[in-house]
Amino acid sequence: MTENAIEITGLRKTYAATGRSDAKEALKGIDLNIPRGSIFGLLGPNGAGKSTIINILAGLVNKTDGNVKIWGFDQDVNPRQSRAAIGIMPQEPNLDPFFTPRGSLEVQAGLYGVPKSQRKTAEILELIGLTDKAEAYARSLSGGMRRRLLLGKALVHAPQILVLDEPTAGVDINLRNMLWANVRRLNEELGMTIILTTHYLEEAQEMCDEIAIINNGELITRDTTSNLLGRLDNKTMVIMPSHDADVPALPAGITGTKRHDGSIALTYKPREISAEQVLSVVHAANIKISDIKTEEADLEDVFLALTSAS
Repeated sequence: MTENAIEITGLRKTYAATGRSDAKEALKGIDLNIPRGSIFGLLGPNGAGKSTIINILAGLVNKTDGNVKIWGFDQDVNPRQSRAAIGIMPQEPNLDPFFTPRGSLEVQAGLYGVPKSQRKTAEILELIGLTDKAEAYARSLSGGMRRRLLLGKALVHAPQILVLDEPTAGVDINLRNMLWANVRRLNEELGMTIILTTHYLEEAQEMCDEIAIINNGELITRDTTSNLLGRLDNKTMVIMPSHDADVPALPAGITGTKRHDGSIALTYKPREISAEQVLSVVHAANIKISDIKTEEADLEDVFLALTSAS
């Protein structure tokens, strides 16, 4: 059995021309393996191809070319087994307003052929915090509760892989924290593979073991989160002078700006210049320091650098 939860090879998708638009090549030969048991980020700007990949995994969109294996099952050869191995929490709510949360989970389990004796409706309701709303109509649920119910529906058949498509878009901080606590629990206790798309890059930075960045239908990069962050070898030392001061004369390799609050930001490459060298420039300019801090590149910096270059 393969060590990968998902194996994508040469994946292409071209949407046919319509009366309103020309043919569009949404995916241009994606090769991507996602390890079992990981929390994997799939990132990219709007229109990059993320949703197309997810819809192909879900069986909602037919690929133009390529091969997809889900939990070792070829999607073309074993469509039923590959579909059963994956649960998808969609970005947009698709709930029947006249079903209760309990009813929605029961119907979803039935669609997957889960016998009644093996259904875990009560446990899922508890996990997503909807036990007290189990018999309320979905139309009466708040937006956050509906998002939680979408997660529950994705879990009814106990999939090995869970795909979260923009799961926290538009939700409050409490719901976001609850969702991520549940995701970590599913990953750590059950070994479930989690695939995440999000526009909140700080979430991907905090949650994901590995990240793939897609742009214009192509895979731009794939690496561990720590390695991606290390690609931008930039650090900024922010000096707050004890008196008004301008940016001093700087040697090659250090750039500086004066910020609105009067602080001086000095950016340098730690592999080439030490913090001590930066401070020596400040001292040589007779700038007295009242406070100091450092800022390092985050995932947003890496994301922007990679997507703007592609």
